[in-house]
Amino acid sequence: MSKKKNKKMFISFIINIILSVLTVNTIIMCITGFQFMKGYEPYPELFEVPIYSYYTVQASVFMGIVSFVFANREYQVLKGRKKDISLNFYILKMVATVAVSLTFFVVFFIFGFMARGGHLGLIRNSYLFFHLIIPVISILNFVIFEKTDIIKFKHVFYGLLPTFLYEIYYSANLLVTMKDGITMRNDWYAFAQKGLLNTLLVVPLMLGITFCLSLAIWRLNKKLCYNYNRI
Repeated sequence: MSKKKNKKMFISFIINIILSVLTVNTIIMCITGFQFMKGYEPYPELFEVPIYSYYTVQASVFMGIVSFVFANREYQVLKGRKKDISLNFYILKMVATVAVSLTFFVVFFIFGFMARGGHLGLIRNSYLFFHLIIPVISILNFVIFEKTDIIKFKHVFYGLLPTFLYEIYYSANLLVTMKDGITMRNDWYAFAQKGLLNTLLVVPLMLGITFCLSLAIWRLNKKLCYNYNRI
């Protein structure tokens, strides 16, 4: 491995460790209710729902786990115990990056205009890490420091899996508490305020946004990171 490759992988290794630690710390903040910033809670009613129910939390935990696994693989390569990182690891990292990217996009381009306190209300305390810091660091790390010359266009579709699975999970929760066509407390994102059929519009919209993000991240990676085959 050349010195340039080695340096980029070492930087990626450090960032992945940081992402893993940030995820653990943020989850602890949520569980304990620790706050270091004052202001309005954007959605006070959301605290009635377990934190693991939210896509934001699930995506961040997924990224934290994947980052730890990826860092372990990078460590083995840097130490010469493995020759390289396999395609499956890179696909997994791309999928996790897309997942947290969707959180960033939805928060700043949709929910930020609806939440109490606006955009600033959505980047306070644990929200700061879930909605901004973890997604931004994840995106920058993947498109700059992690090679993807072995990832092809067909792999972009894997990026839709977290969103697709979450929509199944969310819809199942709606059906469990549906009564006389009126949704109950499990509609924490208010997707079905006007009825369950309204979610039929949300599902393709979110999948469409996710695909665009997956494609953009894949393209950015190929454009911005070093071409390993030429180093």
